[in-house]
Amino acid sequence: MNTFDLALFPLASVLLPGALFDLRIFEPRYLDLVRECTREDRAFGVCLILAGQEVGAPAVPAAVGTLARIIDFHTLPDGLLGIRVQGGARFRVMHTRVRDNGLLHGEVALCTKDIAQPLPPEYALLATILERLLERIGGFADAYERALLDDACWVGWRLTEHLPLPATERQHLLQLDEPIARLAALTRLLSRIQSE
Repeated sequence: MNTFDLALFPLASVLLPGALFDLRIFEPRYLDLVRECTREDRAFGVCLILAGQEVGAPAVPAAVGTLARIIDFHTLPDGLLGIRVQGGARFRVMHTRVRDNGLLHGEVALCTKDIAQPLPPEYALLATILERLLERIGGFADAYERALLDDACWVGWRLTEHLPLPATERQHLLQLDEPIARLAALTRLLSRIQSE
């Protein structure tokens, strides 16, 4: 298994493959991270916080995270730096260490790469639910090709992104390697949500 060093950004949220996410950057360690990633055109890792806080001492990250690539910068109304990232491949954290500037680094290995596969007929309802969600959100639906609704990987990730799920449920779905297992878990979660 090939491993590599990756700067980590622990968050109280889960970044999913293909998802867009906005971050507010103000701590010196994360300003350094943004500067390094921009200069070297590389990604950093986003992991759910298992213990600790987003601000202050380094938090304890979940064992599986998502690569984040910076795609845009902007100045926020309060004058701070805002960045937009897009989720890429998933990775597994083997070991962590803290640099002298307080930035958390991990020795990580990439997880199994997602490969597009046909949506099984028994999960067609999930594609319909996702399509309705995207229509309600507005704007986003226009950015997606309808053919993606036939891809089990894409449907699973986008439902995980847009359903009202707690971060721990999103993390569980992120950690599943099999797209069909993710769809099965989403079906169970939807049944629970509907019964609440």
